[in-house]
Amino acid sequence: MKEKPKTKSEIRAEIEQQISQYISAGGEVREHAQGESGQFFGVNPFKSMSSSKPPEARTMVNDEIAAIESRKKPIKPPTKKIRRAKKILIKDDFGQPLRWVWEE
Repeated sequence: MKEKPKTKSEIRAEIEQQISQYISAGGEVREHAQGESGQFFGVNPFKSMSSSKPPEARTMVNDEIAAIESRKKPIKPPTKKIRRAKKILIKDDFGQPLRWVWEE
């Protein structure tokens, strides 16, 4: 059976309990000015630390697209004849006109 997710009030109570345990164990909470950061200046936190090889040179996409387009053969228009609908007169057994019909 699935466990119910914690409510916001339960999460708040749990965080308050952890804070009180930290302070009672001798921990110290310091206040910082608004906008102050814990990051070191000049260090990019988003840069990958595991990359041991230098970054590769990038190929411009426009040059590659132009090369592909130059290899393509020009598209020829279809040489299929356009068939037009014809208007045909339908007659009865005695040769009298009944109606006009479009036939493709």
